[in-house]
Amino acid sequence: MRRTGRYGRGAALAGAVMVSATACGASGDAVGKIAASEARRVVPLGRSVAGRPISAVELGNPRAGRRVLVVGCVHGDEPAGTAVADALAAGPGPAHADLWVVRSLNPDGMAAGTRGNAHGVDLNRNFPAGWRRIDAPGSVHYSGAKPLSEPESVYAARLVRRVRPTVGIWFHQHLAAVDGSEGPKEVERRFAADVGLPLRALTDHPGSATGWENTVARDSAFVVELPAGRLSPEAVRRYTEAVRRITGP
Repeated sequence: MRRTGRYGRGAALAGAVMVSATACGASGDAVGKIAASEARRVVPLGRSVAGRPISAVELGNPRAGRRVLVVGCVHGDEPAGTAVADALAAGPGPAHADLWVVRSLNPDGMAAGTRGNAHGVDLNRNFPAGWRRIDAPGSVHYSGAKPLSEPESVYAARLVRRVRPTVGIWFHQHLAAVDGSEGPKEVERRFAADVGLPLRALTDHPGSATGWENTVARDSAFVVELPAGRLSPEAVRRYTEAVRRITGP
């Protein structure tokens, strides 16, 4: 499993904008304008149960009407989407969209190789829409004591309310399909065709992140179930380009 040490990439991206401008002799105000115009910044969201940082990288045009949210990992034992998030965060920002990238919502689960967070809560059962108590502490799908009981799901909910995405892509594994049960149908069809995955109506689970996002920003969110294992470099490029086609140039 990939560890959260790679998370520092996002901070380095924002720092690169500042360093390059300073090296050219730009003033502090000018540096700020350059950073703002490129809209490449790291936005701290908070810390996980075990104290690991959770951040979002914003790229592109913050004034754009099209706002795209990408979450690379929700379940810690399904980390393949972080490679796509890394590639997006390291690449160019779209000129006509505001792109927000969260590498991992569950760094504790990634570090431990577990589905749930450090409290053993399945974050994809911890959001308010349709929430109900599922199983008990220690079980794989434990929903938590109440909706948004976990700091990680709270941060995600705050970000969704702040961004109000027009498109939200949440990566999971290992079903190798694009979920067509909810969300923006045309975008789902295009994405599935671009990446070569079937479009299937998957089960809508109570307390899911996408189900809740769709109550805040209607028909915006959908799940991409990646194949098992790590993505090859070619596959990472394919998924990254599919996201970029959604955001536009």
